[in-house]
Amino acid sequence: MTSTLTRPGFAAGSLVHSRGRDWVVLPDSADDFLVLRPLGGGDTDNAGVFPHLENVAAATFPPPTPEDAGNASGAALLRTALQVGFRASAGPFRSLASLAVEPRPYQLVPLLMAMRQDPVRLLIGDDVGIGKTVEAGLIAAELLAAGDAGRLAVLCAPSLAAQWAQELSDKFGIEATLVLPGTVTRLERDLLLGESLFDRHRHVIVSLDFIKSTRRRDDFVRSCPELVIVDEVHTCVAQDGAAGAGKGRHQRYELLRQLAADPTRHLILATATPHSGKEEGFRNLIGLLHPALAEADLSTTAGREELARYFVQRRRAHIRRYLDTDTPFPRDRRSSEVNYRLSPPHRQLLDDVLDYAREQVRDAADGSVRQRVRWWSALALLRALASSPRAAAATLRTRAINAAAATTAEADELGRTAVLDLTDDETTESADATPGADVETAPADSHAGRLRDLAARADALAGDPDAKLAAVTKVVKKLLADGYDPIVFCRFIDTAEYVRDHLDNALKRGITVDAVTGALTPNERVDRIAALGDVGGRRVLVATDCLSEGVNLQSLFQAVVHYDLAWNPTRHEQREGRVDRFGQVSSEVRAVTLYGANNIVDPIVLEVLLRKHEQIRKTLGVSVPVPERAESVLEAVLDKVLHADLAPEQLTLADLGVPGVDQLTLDWQSTADKERPENTKYAQVGIKPAEVARELAAVRAALGSVGDVAAFTREALDALGARPVDTADGFTAHTGGLPVGLRDALTPGHREPLPFHRDLPIPRHEARLDRTDPQVAAVARYVLDTALDPTTPAALRPARRCGVMRTGAVDRRTTLLLLRHRFHLTLPGRQGEKRIVAEDATTVAFTGTAAKPSWLDDDAVAALLSATPAGNVDPGGARDFITTAIDAAEALAPELAARADDLAEQLRDAHLRVRESAGQRARRQIQVAAQRPVDVLGVYVFLPTA
Repeated sequence: MTSTLTRPGFAAGSLVHSRGRDWVVLPDSADDFLVLRPLGGGDTDNAGVFPHLENVAAATFPPPTPEDAGNASGAALLRTALQVGFRASAGPFRSLASLAVEPRPYQLVPLLMAMRQDPVRLLIGDDVGIGKTVEAGLIAAELLAAGDAGRLAVLCAPSLAAQWAQELSDKFGIEATLVLPGTVTRLERDLLLGESLFDRHRHVIVSLDFIKSTRRRDDFVRSCPELVIVDEVHTCVAQDGAAGAGKGRHQRYELLRQLAADPTRHLILATATPHSGKEEGFRNLIGLLHPALAEADLSTTAGREELARYFVQRRRAHIRRYLDTDTPFPRDRRSSEVNYRLSPPHRQLLDDVLDYAREQVRDAADGSVRQRVRWWSALALLRALASSPRAAAATLRTRAINAAAATTAEADELGRTAVLDLTDDETTESADATPGADVETAPADSHAGRLRDLAARADALAGDPDAKLAAVTKVVKKLLADGYDPIVFCRFIDTAEYVRDHLDNALKRGITVDAVTGALTPNERVDRIAALGDVGGRRVLVATDCLSEGVNLQSLFQAVVHYDLAWNPTRHEQREGRVDRFGQVSSEVRAVTLYGANNIVDPIVLEVLLRKHEQIRKTLGVSVPVPERAESVLEAVLDKVLHADLAPEQLTLADLGVPGVDQLTLDWQSTADKERPENTKYAQVGIKPAEVARELAAVRAALGSVGDVAAFTREALDALGARPVDTADGFTAHTGGLPVGLRDALTPGHREPLPFHRDLPIPRHEARLDRTDPQVAAVARYVLDTALDPTTPAALRPARRCGVMRTGAVDRRTTLLLLRHRFHLTLPGRQGEKRIVAEDATTVAFTGTAAKPSWLDDDAVAALLSATPAGNVDPGGARDFITTAIDAAEALAPELAARADDLAEQLRDAHLRVRESAGQRARRQIQVAAQRPVDVLGVYVFLPTA
């Protein structure tokens, strides 16, 4: 392809010099305005220049000079430094070079699936802790970089919005605006007449609960970006008539249904629980991807294969070792139970509360609606009392959430929201509020008087010895002594603050205790967790379930204590998933469940739900959906508790005689049999490992492998005086003696000496040996910049652009050339063709002369890059060899250009391959052409030893 001149002398892809540095001219330039990217930089570094106002001169890339010769071992250093610095590579994955995260090989599977769709419609149902945010972010970054989307919206719970913003910014370079109740007034103040928030802001992160209302929804649907990610999408899908199918959930579903109705919109859905056990809900969910899926027969091979085009679901067993890469999930989750017994005064209060609750639910004098309101209030009271005296007192003094219900259905909906843990229903934003038990309206009512008396007794218990507090204190001390930092999960804000206050006094100095609850805004929660990470010593976090979903805590904590039982096993799994996930430093995580042996409710919940779930998880190694009948069975059991004439010590499942319990066990086992890892249908059906391996190899060849980066970083730091010392998975380096320019470029606050690790997870303030790590990137930039600047003192330049080495790796004189290419890419985009200038690097080598070169194959070239010196070379002779090699490189310019054309054709084939389902549109429009001349960055001569 012939470059189009954007201004006389300045062609797209050519080099210019301005503002003291060299730039690449980009295709978006015009005669009077140049869009420039710094050589080796990314799109975020672009600048606009008016050539009639600033000095802009054509630049040529100079060849190396013999005066700057060093050892030929610098070839590998310079090659890797160049690759690490690339932010706009020419391969089919446009975004990978510019990311600040290195995807795991298994995370490329959803990306490859997406590249074969137009539009992208994908449900990512991977297990908790595998990295769905990264997988969705990879797809979004690729669609934006390739021009298939121009705007992005992420829909999520408000508690996750700040985390999404940070992930998109830090890892993908996507700056998104938060559209939340607390920000919308300020944002709307700056709008023009008739302008929408979603027209003004290119990328947005929107609270689902804020945008679901009819007034907000219509504006959003009208101006919605063409690319939408929905996080925790299971909270958006309900089925008619199902227990807990609230209004808010239907509003969310209606929003997604309208968004999905646009056949051109990219839609990425993410959830660790795509199938909650409710078939109708799952059908509604996959119907958002394609209407036909809602009715597909998934019992047939054809039906499963059709769904597999849109749905990927992996368990840890599928990807713990995938291709040639191990992913270091915790090796084991060690679970245990610890029981306690209520003190006599606490037990007496529980007995009296139970008597009061039974009287309330049996009183049918004022109609079924009020009776149903009291039923839920009684459960709320029992649950709060089992949690803590402080929560019980608050509940006894608080009006029930469903006190004003007009129908039994409304009473049930509000009651379930306040009392049960409906993880597949409303969000957890207000789930930790005190539920309330006062259902009467007259302050002088006899019921109100009894509630006040019970509340006073609960207050008094807070000052007496609390067996539950004693139990958690013992558990937390043991975990701390064993080297674990625990999170203690409570059901209610009052309980969390009660436990926080106690542990803060009970634990020895040097241990930091803090609490995070729904009383804090999402941003305040993030700040408080970050502050815990900055303190020295051990730490304990007391939290409610506002942190049980979506928040990553694995870098700070390694254990979970369930102070209060969740009345849904999925909630327990979500709590433990905050620490048992990718990135956890500890090879073993712990989970401890506290329960009251004589508090009536805990033993029943344990037996009906939690122990069965844990038993299946241990057997299969994965959690399975809770059967649909679980909620109704639990309600039936609790109804028996409230209506039975049995003493509290007789309240066992056998005594209660609820027939649905046995059927629930059978349903659960049937679900477990279907969910066995070997039977999972959607693990990696659409994309074969060999396809991922091929693309992964191409990415590593273009951007540098982990081994290349590790060897480069150690050698460069050693040459600069950092005195690397090998460790089990890397090395440490003393950064204090590094050149000032490099030392200042390292991330502030890092450990000293600075540890570099090959394997994940990486402790805070340390570094990983991959191209995305900021410390490695700083080293690469320094090596490249000093190699290109001959004025830098020789001692401060680890790599040179030319060199000579005598080595046993060759049996005749061999010349190696390090080449930098610039390619013009034309890609099909939603708004028409997108023209891009990208960069790549290759190494070629030959024996013989420029007139008749004999080119080495790729394996032989790779061997040269790891060759070691075996003898000295006379300085005068070295100069002559370098001069001859530089002249040869110049004479070979036509040959190098032809090889670049071949590489361009290979790159085009790669772009077509990953878009193989895109049809003739992609085949016709994808073009790749090499810019001439090729930049010869380095020239190196290898001589035989004899």
